[in-house]
Parts: sequence; C-alpha cells; structure tokens
Amino acid sequence: MKYYKRETYLQKIRGFYHDGELIKVLTGVRRCGKSCLMRTIADEIIQSGVAAENIIYIELDKRGFKSITTAEQLENLIDSQSVGIGMKYVFIDEIQNVKGFEAVINAFREDGDYSIFITGSNSYLLSGELVTKLTGRYLEFEVFTLTFDEYIGMKLFLNKPLLGTLDEFDAYVAEGGFPKALQYDLPDDKRAYVSGVTAEIFQKDIRQRMKIRRVSVFEKIQRFIINNFGATTSLTSLLDALERDGTKIKRETLNRYIKILVDAKILYECDRFDLKSRKSIAGEKKYYLSDIGFYYATNTDNRINYGPVLENVTYIYARSKGYAVSVGRIGRLECDFILRKGQADYRYLQVCMTMQQSRVTEDREYRPLESITDNYPKYVLTRSDMLQQRNGIIHKNLPDMMRNGELF
Repeated sequence: MKYYKRETYLQKIRGFYHDGELIKVLTGVRRCGKSCLMRTIADEIIQSGVAAENIIYIELDKRGFKSITTAEQLENLIDSQSVGIGMKYVFIDEIQNVKGFEAVINAFREDGDYSIFITGSNSYLLSGELVTKLTGRYLEFEVFTLTFDEYIGMKLFLNKPLLGTLDEFDAYVAEGGFPKALQYDLPDDKRAYVSGVTAEIFQKDIRQRMKIRRVSVFEKIQRFIINNFGATTSLTSLLDALERDGTKIKRETLNRYIKILVDAKILYECDRFDLKSRKSIAGEKKYYLSDIGFYYATNTDNRINYGPVLENVTYIYARSKGYAVSVGRIGRLECDFILRKGQADYRYLQVCMTMQQSRVTEDREYRPLESITDNYPKYVLTRSDMLQQRNGIIHKNLPDMMRNGELF
C-alpha cells in the first residue's frame, strides 16, 4: 500500500533511521496519522537497501496483536521475529497497550542491534517509567493532524478535485485535518467520523486509564472548553461559568479534568508570556484544539467564527513547524502569538479575519507589534486582504502562506 508522505515529519526523523541508541517516539492525538507515518518510515528503510526480514512491525491495536498485553509477551514476540542479520528495525504501534513495555524496549535498545520506533496516542506514554528509565535515550516527534499544505497534498494524493486556494482553505477550517476524514465526501460523514474519533479517545485513552466518577460532568467540561477554544481562560472563570450553568465542581477536580483532556491531546494549553520580563504569566491561558474538527463534530452550526478558528489553525501550523508558541503581553496590549525556536529566536504574530473593515481594526492589529522594540520578525496574518506595508511589519494571507508550507 502507498502512503502519503508527510515530509514535515520525515525530514525530522530521517537522520535517526539507523540509530540504535535512541528510541524514536511518535506522539499525537489518536487518528492523526502516526501509524501511516511509521509505515512510510519502514518503506523508506526497505527502499534504502535493508532486507524486509529485518523489519519487525507490531500493531498492538490490530487483530493478531491485541492479546499482547504484558512485557514478557512483547519480548517473546520481538525475539521470535528477529530473524534478519544485522540491524533490525522494530516498529510498535500503540505501545501503551503493553504494561511495563519500558523495560523491554530499553533492553532491546541496549543490545545495539535494534533501531526502535514506537507510537502512542497520549501523553501518558511520555510520563513515569519511560522518562525515568530512558532519560536521554529517546527522541519525541510530535505529530499533528494535517496542516493546510498537507491537506492539499493529500487531496492530490487521493485524486480528489481541487478548488481555488481560498475555497479549499474554507473547506479545511470547516472539516479539520484528520487524514481519514478526507476520504469522505459528505460533510455529515466527515462529522460522524470525527465524532467516532472523540468517542474512541474517551474510551481508549481516558476511561481505561483514568478514574472519572462523574462522567457526565467531565463530558460537559469537555464540550464547554471545545466550544470556547481560543478564549482567554482561567480556572476561576471556568468554575464561575460552569456554576452559572448549574454545575458545581471542585477546583482540583476541574484542573484534573482539563489535564486529562490535554494529556489525551484533544486540547493544547497555550501559556501567556510577558515580553518585558521574558517570563510566563501564571493563571490565564488559552486552549486550542488539536483539530478544529472536534468543534464541528459537536456542533450542528457550520458557520465559521474566523477569529478563534484562524488562531487555532495558526497555532497548530506553527507547532507542526517546530515552534514553541505562547500568547504575548506587552503592557496592556496583547500579541496573539509569540513563536520561539531555541532560547532567543522570536517571531510575533497577529491573526485576524480582515483589516479592511476600518482604520480602527487595522490599528488594533498593528499597535501591539509596533510597541515591541526588538528587531525580530513581526507578522499580521489575515484571510484574504490586499497586502500592505506598515513600519516593517510583514503582512501575509494565511491560505497562501500555509499552502506553500512557508516558515515564519
């Protein structure tokens, strides 16, 4: 079977294909494409001249492997398939299904004859035993659902007809970027698929691992945050909003439920960053969805609120390109995003639907950037405006920029 090549991730991983000392860990929300990416890696290794018998591929969620649940069973399975001569390449999909897998993986790594790749759908994979036993011995590659450039690329790969860039962008933000959803043509089918992914995450990544006594309350909190993604939020404001809606919950419980959603990679937490002190600000945060499809799967209204939607797709796009992202504060003003690579390489972003409505709107978007006194690049990003110049600030339209896969 042929797989769509996601070059953004393959370029990051290729240098480690034959490294037996480092375990390659692919993380990301369930159904974001980790398994297909791992299959692509295996294919590329074979194409480089490695014998197919040196590839050991174990899909623990699939028939034939579901009975593998203990460390001993996993070790015996890998041993039984280690028939090739020289370096073996071990791929294990959804490895968190095996209790105590960390010791097994570390033992094969120490043998030196195995290059190991593993995937997991949630942050539990990189907590506890894996971190303590393998500190400095693994690399994490976080995989996101399709960005807009990948969405276009996969449509071409599937021989789907393409519209103009702006129409395709509007379809992308209305559908989200789950790869399999692209195989369906009807909006209701796409929504049903993403709803099924949400249920699968709750069943496999949350319910089986976390004790949630008040399931209905947890689901209410999940819906509430999904419906208010991109809004500045604190635990206090969330508690107040839930109480007004008739739900009383302890602060500690709310904090735990949010952490569960973040660990399951339904949500990403975006901290606020003070540009004067160069430190994170405690308290208020913004939450973005790992895929905008989660919102549309739980809402029957297909109208697009471009403010938070454009922020969300920008956040995921920037993260997929390797940037750390936070919300910026400059005195009383706020910058939508600060992007960082390394300790002191910044990019500043303002994101809005359009600036063409009025001079007031234009000034509102430019003023925070103009108040930043350093010389790092500053961007205003819109949907489809006529491009303009103002005080050295770069103005781009997101659909064109993302379709070309441009970095900031």
